[in-house]
Amino acid sequence: MSIQELISHYRLEPHPEGGFYRQTYVAGLSLPEKSLGGDFKGDRPASTAIYFLLPQSTFSAFHRIKSDELWHHYAGGTLLIHVIFPDGRYTQLRLGSDLSEGEAFQHVVPAGTWFASEPIDGADFVLVGCTVSPGFDFRDFELADRSRLSMDYPQHSELISRLTRL
Repeated sequence: MSIQELISHYRLEPHPEGGFYRQTYVAGLSLPEKSLGGDFKGDRPASTAIYFLLPQSTFSAFHRIKSDELWHHYAGGTLLIHVIFPDGRYTQLRLGSDLSEGEAFQHVVPAGTWFASEPIDGADFVLVGCTVSPGFDFRDFELADRSRLSMDYPQHSELISRLTRL
């Protein structure tokens, strides 16, 4: 399928961080705010899931959420997920099907970490899924500010500059 056919078939819409998405699942079980702890404001579904498509030469900008996010590879090339931990450690996760290159079909991005993603060079697109628990809510979403994030993590300023929009 072409990128436009995938967008049409899965009824994907533009995502604020980049790429295209559609929510496909919201758990019927609701978790009350008092059971969530941390900075959560309001109840959350136990889990949510989306399709997420990144065409070639696009990226998902650095952002963070308050929940763990499990990424699943479905189709297309390899997706690089760049993760910066609160203590400044960096890791790159390779989401894909080439096990000889250290890729995996699933990776978890821990809650509270800054992360961005991009298809590897030469990939026409990457179609993945993201499962979030407790379920995703845009109240838990923070898009990175380039200058602030670079000040907090100067050792990663080149990567931050390349994978932020603001």
